[in-house]
Amino acid sequence: MSAPDEIRAVEPETPEVAAARAKVRRRRSIALAIALALFAVTFYTLTIVKMGPALFDRAL
Repeated sequence: MSAPDEIRAVEPETPEVAAARAKVRRRRSIALAIALALFAVTFYTLTIVKMGPALFDRAL
């Protein structure tokens, strides 16, 4: 048993398609970086808020 010709035949990617894929990949990477940064800032802010005013009353 072998695969049909439609499955076996792989067309080479044109430069336009490659550029479009790269553009989509870049947008996705930027979106993930922004989401990760917002996640980190949220945890940082929540940690500081949860410590409360006692954070500033400590002896140096």
